[in-house]
Amino acid sequence: MPRHLKKPRRLVADGRVYMWTLRHRHTVLDNGRSADCRQTLTLSPQPSGTGGPLRIVFAAGPERYVPGGAPLGSGDVGYIRGGSLNLHEPGAVRALLDAALARGWQPAERRAVELDGWPLLQSATAGQAGACGTEGPEASGSSRRGF
Repeated sequence: MPRHLKKPRRLVADGRVYMWTLRHRHTVLDNGRSADCRQTLTLSPQPSGTGGPLRIVFAAGPERYVPGGAPLGSGDVGYIRGGSLNLHEPGAVRALLDAALARGWQPAERRAVELDGWPLLQSATAGQAGACGTEGPEASGSSRRGF
């Protein structure tokens, strides 16, 4: 049975439990095309009430891609000539969480925090590449997707 895409998923990192969701949002123009596409990854510390949610936002922009339909897969975000992640993968979510923690996000803080995902993506892909013992796409100047 396939997983329901809107149902929160569980992630355990350093002994702390988080529930996470991924949402896509965009504006539909008069001509029917999408604009202002963005992916928002939300991590909520558990149990509920022990900390405010972290929202990591990836907004479309120059030299970046955010899925708005074919040919990109759901959850793919990245730089045209650089790193990319699939935000449906728990390892990618963990790498972004680690990057947010390294930049000072405090899970016990009770207010919601929203961060620009692009600087975190650079740290997360570098961290994943280092964990795999590879250089990663940033070092070679090419992208995994061939853009």
